[in-house]
Amino acid sequence: MLSRWDTRLEARTFEGRRRLGRLVCCAALISPAAAWVAAAQTPKAMVLPPPSGADWVSVNGDRGGTRYSALDQIRPGTLRQLRRAWVYHTGDAEPPNKSCIQSTPIAINGVLYGSTASPRVEVFAVDGATGKELWRFDPWIGFDTRRPVAAGGVNRGVAYWAGDGTPDGARIILATADGRLISLKAQTGRPDATFGTGGVVDMRQGLDIDITGMAYGCTAPPAIFENLAIVGYSNGEGPGAASPGDVRAFDVRTGREVWRFHTVPRPGEFGHDTWVGDGWKNRGGANPWSGFSVDEATGTVFAGTGSPPFDFYGGDRKGRNLFGNCVLALDARTGRRKWHFQTVRHDLWDYDNPCPPILCTVRKDGKLRPAVAQLTKTAFCFVLDRETGEPLFPVEERKVALSDVPGEESWPTQVFPLKPPPLAPLGFGPEDVTDRTPAARAHVMERLKSLQIGPIFTPTRVGQSTVRLPGFFGGAAWSGGAFDPVSGRLLVNSNNIPREHGLERAPAGSGFAYRNTGYGRFQDHEGYPAVKPPWGLLNSIDLNRGEFAWRSVLGEFPELTAAGVPRTGTENLGGAIVTRGGLVFIGATKDSRFRAFDARSGKQLWEDTLPAGGYATPATYQAGGRQYVVIAAGGGGKLLTPSADTYVAYALDDKPAAQ
Repeated sequence: MLSRWDTRLEARTFEGRRRLGRLVCCAALISPAAAWVAAAQTPKAMVLPPPSGADWVSVNGDRGGTRYSALDQIRPGTLRQLRRAWVYHTGDAEPPNKSCIQSTPIAINGVLYGSTASPRVEVFAVDGATGKELWRFDPWIGFDTRRPVAAGGVNRGVAYWAGDGTPDGARIILATADGRLISLKAQTGRPDATFGTGGVVDMRQGLDIDITGMAYGCTAPPAIFENLAIVGYSNGEGPGAASPGDVRAFDVRTGREVWRFHTVPRPGEFGHDTWVGDGWKNRGGANPWSGFSVDEATGTVFAGTGSPPFDFYGGDRKGRNLFGNCVLALDARTGRRKWHFQTVRHDLWDYDNPCPPILCTVRKDGKLRPAVAQLTKTAFCFVLDRETGEPLFPVEERKVALSDVPGEESWPTQVFPLKPPPLAPLGFGPEDVTDRTPAARAHVMERLKSLQIGPIFTPTRVGQSTVRLPGFFGGAAWSGGAFDPVSGRLLVNSNNIPREHGLERAPAGSGFAYRNTGYGRFQDHEGYPAVKPPWGLLNSIDLNRGEFAWRSVLGEFPELTAAGVPRTGTENLGGAIVTRGGLVFIGATKDSRFRAFDARSGKQLWEDTLPAGGYATPATYQAGGRQYVVIAAGGGGKLLTPSADTYVAYALDDKPAAQ
């Protein structure tokens, strides 16, 4: 049987791995399952004790999504000793900017598990102290690569199940962009033959509608609760048909589906009356594509859902459209709805809830209240009681402008929290136009003569583009936030980048009424944002008071800084983490920097230049008694900077980085 380990020297390069893949694919003609085992074979199994407090057990740090670590070896007083400890190359970047790494590795007892750069991601395990590859698994060997993939093949990481406590019981769970759920033995990277069929469940099977040709897959890893892997999906956003956004839970031991929650309610289900007529039928979307957080004490799984398609026209889905754009609390064992809170009614702006709610504790009226904080593209932060969904700060239902698009019935009101304050301006007007240079301002002002502008929730028009602020990356984006339980502060990076968008009538016979006429950034004549800076911020929100503790500009354009322009910030994707050592670590910016900020004051204390943009959330963990911080530097993606294939780890050491 062909062993990847035996061909390790050749497989160090991307082309070598592809040559190896072709050999293994030949074996797959005889036995795909056997080829999978061969592709992940290692010379010796690792012994895996249970996770410890020094681990990073999920892509969001812990099951509750706080991205907080109690490690404090790296702190303001020791930052001067922070050096690169190792660099790991995945070998599968697709230049110039066709690939990205948005994965956050998980760390279990000094071993890191993550995913690679290519849209056809592979899974790896590396030694957390050295970056040495322990095993690697290619889920595409022996499988049809022509199946449609969701979200361009983006993968944000893998999940860990501790199993039954035996050395061979732990599992790494991968949810792929083409709709497969794969269980790998954490020791070896080999598929678990008792899970599904040869280690894989085809989640495209068993759906209520035919999704042939439709995208249906995962960007975020499953949530793990007890013996369940709880999965959310990415799908098409229209125009046209889209696959279902239902939440599904699978038994981690067998791959059997245990429960399913319909995010578009069926007749007789709660929320069905928010869909007028047959608007619910064969309706996709309303999907928690960004993943989940879990309250293990109460057995509750929390999600932020997206909009039902088409993102920008809802004439065929009239009504308030539950459970689109909701904070959703489900019984993790049964899938039963506990409560919901809708953040946008009848979404016409692609204002998904782009990240899972974050479990936090808020001091309110002298009492500690378990809560969740939902960050949104609309730049709002909704702080809700964890048990009931009741807002812990006042919210208002305000009238908004009605759509004049033929056939549309927009919702007359939207929800505005009074606290915390918004992360970005709520709309765009002449007063917001850039003043970077007189020429830049004049260019944008001339452009405005042909564009519609107005406050947030201004409806899109047919035949005229509208300026959107917040834009399609927020406010807050899938990057999400981090919660410091000691200070009660929520740390979140935000964007202040306007977009242009419009509608036009679709061609006859297309099966839908309207289609997009633009989705791009609104920029000045030199390609910088058309709005006044700062264009990117790192925010600290005191959740006890519902107020900003501090706000710091995040990122710069070096050419502008060199010309004497005050630091502007940049568009940013990839979140922050916070530690007991009093530091906030974040990459995210287009200038390819990795930074550390003082968690109390917001002052930048340290930075390093990465091989490419760090458009992923970092992780921190302990290995061999030392604290490490690691971030994927893959560039590319939607920020269109050069792609790379690197994970970079830092520790308190003056030794040169291992390559």
